[in-house]
Amino acid sequence: MGDCLGVFGEKMDKKRVLIFPCGSEIGLEVNRALANDIHFEMFGASSLPDHGKFVFKNYIEGVPFVDSDNFVSYLVKVCEDYKIDFIVPAHDSVVLKLAQNADKFCNVKILTSPVVTCEIARSKKKTYEVLKNEILTPLTYNITDENIVFPVFIKPDVGQGSKGAKKVNDRQELDLAYKENNQIVISEFLPNEEYTVDCFTNKNGDLLFAQGRTRTRISNGIAVNSLPVDDKKFLEIAEKINKVLKFRGMWFFQLKKNFKGEYCLLELAPRIAGTMGLYRRLGVNFILLALYDAMGFDVKILKNNFALEIDRALYTACKHDIDYNCVYVDFDDTIINSSGVNTDVIKFLYQAKNENKKIVLLTKHEKNISETFEKYSIAPKLFDSVLQIEKSDNKYKYISEPKSIFIDDSYSERIEVYKNKNIPVFGVDSIDVLFDILN
Repeated sequence: MGDCLGVFGEKMDKKRVLIFPCGSEIGLEVNRALANDIHFEMFGASSLPDHGKFVFKNYIEGVPFVDSDNFVSYLVKVCEDYKIDFIVPAHDSVVLKLAQNADKFCNVKILTSPVVTCEIARSKKKTYEVLKNEILTPLTYNITDENIVFPVFIKPDVGQGSKGAKKVNDRQELDLAYKENNQIVISEFLPNEEYTVDCFTNKNGDLLFAQGRTRTRISNGIAVNSLPVDDKKFLEIAEKINKVLKFRGMWFFQLKKNFKGEYCLLELAPRIAGTMGLYRRLGVNFILLALYDAMGFDVKILKNNFALEIDRALYTACKHDIDYNCVYVDFDDTIINSSGVNTDVIKFLYQAKNENKKIVLLTKHEKNISETFEKYSIAPKLFDSVLQIEKSDNKYKYISEPKSIFIDDSYSERIEVYKNKNIPVFGVDSIDVLFDILN
């Protein structure tokens, strides 16, 4: 691997980063955070086939589950085989397991906090016990208590997301839930807004960043709609937590207001959160900061101040088996439309150019094509050749390159090309099939 200049100007070898499990929302956020950084090469690992195989160019499948006896030894071997420099644990159980076995990974750094912090954070009961004298924690009950004030909120002592968490309205419902899982935390019900506070602590133990965000809409325990929230209380609480527990790199905690409107701790985790992408888009790339901090650099925080709201939903990633060397593409209503340049199409054409595909513009454009290129700031050299044909002509007659694909907004043109040339054809609605999202 060749060396390159890091963000601090020093020469550095390209570092290899292993993310496990890579298909979790946490792992996918790491992918998004590092995808375009030239200083790091990502390797995604999973136990079972998951979305990671669609987004990681370097994908390793079949890693034993975290609770397997051979999990650590297997991952050590993976790190040796692939010359891994850093591991980013992307699940709470993996965070703890790797922190407890960090000494077995020679020359590989685990991006998380010290093992004592990880052990405390993995248990909500331990977290409340350690922090109760510093910050407000929920009132909790034992199952045998007779003075339980309903409704209460229950959740597994060791768990993540919203799995197993729910509001319980009476004793009968509570007893039934306890029979199903006796390792639960029974706490007061907190009725008001919920927030996450994203934090970063450097190698010296200094808290460099602590800012909140809303959990406006939640799906499977993940905030899928979020806004930054500026509240000095968040920093005050973060400083108190940072004083009691030793952190390194990115971490976060969640708060909810009680009946009095006071912030009350729900849980914390010494890892990246999937929705930390909110602050990444404002300039705070937690993973990059953690990587450079782990290498011993003195990192600084840069955060933009524009208003931002993020919202997430399911998206589609595709894999295809099309073997093509040449792209025939239409112009009017394909490369350009009523709004200007179709950025999806132009994105694909540059992708094809990067992959050394031949690009042929096959158009019935009636004006001077060079003038239209100039009008829309389209580089003529993007195309290997330009075929400008008559309105009444048939495009399939001009397709001669073997292993070609055809892109055109016209359904009738696509029908004719497919019928006469038997090659894959795409409209502007389906071009995303061709996007290469692998890094």
